Amino acid sequence: MDKPGENGSAESSPGTSAKAVETLLLTTAAAPPPKPKVVVLDKSVPKRGEDAARPLAVSHSRDAMYTSGTASSEPEGSGFIEVVATFASILLLVVTFPLAIFFCFKVVQEYERAVIFRLGRLRRGGARGPGIFFILPCIDAYRCVDLRTVSFDVPPQEVLSRDSVTVSVDAISYYRVNNPIMAISNVEDYSHSTRLLAATTLRNVLGTKNLAEILSERESISHTMQAALDEATDPWGVKVERVEIKDVRLPVQLQRAMAAEAEAAREARAKVIAAEGEMKASRALKEASDVMVESPAALQLRYLQTLNTISAEKNSTIIFPIPIDILTPFFSGALKKK
Repeated sequence: MDKPGENGSAESSPGTSAKAVETLLLTTAAAPPPKPKVVVLDKSVPKRGEDAARPLAVSHSRDAMYTSGTASSEPEGSGFIEVVATFASILLLVVTFPLAIFFCFKVVQEYERAVIFRLGRLRRGGARGPGIFFILPCIDAYRCVDLRTVSFDVPPQEVLSRDSVTVSVDAISYYRVNNPIMAISNVEDYSHSTRLLAATTLRNVLGTKNLAEILSERESISHTMQAALDEATDPWGVKVERVEIKDVRLPVQLQRAMAAEAEAAREARAKVIAAEGEMKASRALKEASDVMVESPAALQLRYLQTLNTISAEKNSTIIFPIPIDILTPFFSGALKKK
């Protein structure tokens, strides 16, 4: 037989469980039903521009890493092969210690910077130099970049100006590297690329100018070229400091035509100036004659001054002076007939 306490507890358990079930049902009925989750599947075909933008985002982030100058090209965690290669390189350095020192320490000059790659990736800390730096054998490679200003001649370019005149123009350009990491990582050969871009920019800029503007506005053309080249070479880590137009060569026929035009213009101006001088001289002679009519002695003095001038020159001219009074009756007779 069971004890009364145990029977009482057995009898009370069904009532308690019934109340708990009733409370749970009431709570479930009062709670709002959960909202169904709707999942929308995007079956639209991505645009070509969107597909092209995805790899560009990676490349832009990598360019930003190169632009900083202290790029951290090593990943968060090195792979197993990289760890093994680094350990093997250190082991080789230890084994060949006396001789490896001569191959592991490098020196760059004051005007140079060294960009170091470890297993094909840029090392932390940016470009090294000037001075001495250390590399691990077999896994590190470096390239030196000269930071001095470099000048080069732009080859003569046959350009058709805006007024359809063919001219040959050559120039000179000065540039320097201001970011060694970008100059090595972003372009294969920054020097050759800058030279080709300078020749192309020279043709493009001169193609928008007239012949008169090319001949007279060389300074403004140089500034325009310098700004265009500097903007284009900025992602390469190159700074274009100056561009100058050296020479503008015209065709021989055009030179002859321009010379004939200039000569004709000069002759026209000379004739105009001579005519103006004759007009001023005639007015001065008229005023002088009016003065001499009023004073006959002035004419005699002028006559004597002319004789003095002629006699001062050593020549074979024979002068027979005739008094002016002898010619006066002839002049007076001629005036009476008129």
